[in-house]
Amino acid sequence: MPTQATAKQRRSGSDETPARQRILEAAFSAFMESGFAAASTLEIATRARVSKRELYALVGSKQEMLVTCIRERAKRLQMPDLPEPHDRQALARTLETFGTQLLREVTDPTVIAVFRLAIAEAVRAPEVARALNSLGVETSRAALREVMTRARSAGLVSGDTSGMAEHFAGLLWGNLKVGLLLRVAERPSPREIARRARDATAAFLKLYPQPDKAGSVD
Repeated sequence: MPTQATAKQRRSGSDETPARQRILEAAFSAFMESGFAAASTLEIATRARVSKRELYALVGSKQEMLVTCIRERAKRLQMPDLPEPHDRQALARTLETFGTQLLREVTDPTVIAVFRLAIAEAVRAPEVARALNSLGVETSRAALREVMTRARSAGLVSGDTSGMAEHFAGLLWGNLKVGLLLRVAERPSPREIARRARDATAAFLKLYPQPDKAGSVD
């Protein structure tokens, strides 16, 4: 059984030993290859070259391994602190920055692999999708809603913040994410990512003119 100190380290994520890293890498590989439900702790321990006792002490149950694997990759979906948009030009820069980073991180093959895992295990292991949604997807959605809230407070746009955030995300992604998940699309290049973010921003700002100028757009 793990000691109280080890359990505390595990929960805080401070126990970053080489063995723990091997376990997490082995777990992620096993989940990708076999699926969450089919991957066994014995298989993961064997891949990581540790005993099952050590596996449980350093990481925990299979569910804890999954959440930790997702959490590590979901960090890539967290947006940096963005500047306060004081005018439409600043809002455009903020949206382009946001869109570029979101596309760059989410289209990374390892992140797409996590989404595929969540879809594949939706019935047998719905906790995969719940963990990905709460740790990754909702984080980026909340950040985009905050951008829209600030923009509306500054009088730069008018509308429901959640609706505007969803609209911008739709303009940004189009059918790209579905294509990546189905393996019928290639990951876009940095230039293509920048273009998509720029085009989505331009389309969004055209659809949501500044409130005091709305009357003149006809």
